[in-house]
Amino acid sequence: MTTRRELLAAASAAVLARRLSALPLADIKLGITTDEIDDDVLAAAQFLQQYHLKWAEIRNIWGPYNTSQPLEKIREANRILDEHGIKVSIEGTGFFKIPLPPDTPEGRQTLEKQWALLEAAKERAKAFGTDKIRTFTFMLGKEGQKDEKSYARIWELTREAARRAKGFRLAVENIGGGYVSTGAEAALMFRNVKEDNLGLTWDPNNAGESGEQSFPDGFGKLDPARVFHVHLRDYKHANGKVVWARVGDGEFDNLGQIRALLKDRYQGTFTLETHWRDPEGRGKKYSSEQSLKGLLDVIAKV
Repeated sequence: MTTRRELLAAASAAVLARRLSALPLADIKLGITTDEIDDDVLAAAQFLQQYHLKWAEIRNIWGPYNTSQPLEKIREANRILDEHGIKVSIEGTGFFKIPLPPDTPEGRQTLEKQWALLEAAKERAKAFGTDKIRTFTFMLGKEGQKDEKSYARIWELTREAARRAKGFRLAVENIGGGYVSTGAEAALMFRNVKEDNLGLTWDPNNAGESGEQSFPDGFGKLDPARVFHVHLRDYKHANGKVVWARVGDGEFDNLGQIRALLKDRYQGTFTLETHWRDPEGRGKKYSSEQSLKGLLDVIAKV
């Protein structure tokens, strides 16, 4: 027997789907990170289809990172997405999401594992039908300090990664606690890494968490042509800390950011990377649905 809660949820979903199909930007390449909905690919695909979303960012599937899954599981996931009319916008990896290894025999062994990870990512991106791979540029160590010597080596390794990934686009994500955490640091990366298959997964909320006025200041420092992918969500300050928020309940100017990207003729993909969790514990799927509603309200004003 259908419960009242299930009826209300179905009605809400129907209204949201109609709103999405009626938006002036109905052709925007908008998706959600699937494991922000559910680790089960089928459940995530059904959710995306329900809301007429045509894109998905793939990170964890059925639990582990996609790069830890055998290729037959990747093909199974891609088949499920294809059956629901969903394309993979970008493959999420943990490549270079580690402290910068020292230039020692042990450090070189660590790097060899990272190069193997990149090869696995390329195989899986190809299976998913995307040429975009989300990567990083190393995380700070316990000391938490950034220095020019480290940056010089990071740029060298990033250039090598781009060369090894020929035929694919590496979209470095700016992330808190990383050597590239802001728009300003992403611009520094662009000045030092000229390879044209190296660009950015621009995450303005991560930059805001890192203390930058990410829009318009940080974004204004970027070369728009090298923004390959964009993460959207919201954040706010609470008790002296940055916390994630439902889209529309926080401080970030998603409307201004999306307008600026479109003005710069950005034609790439957007991903709602929810992060926020409903304080009443109603789970990832509910939280992503609520943030999607807020994001659609923003898009309707663009």
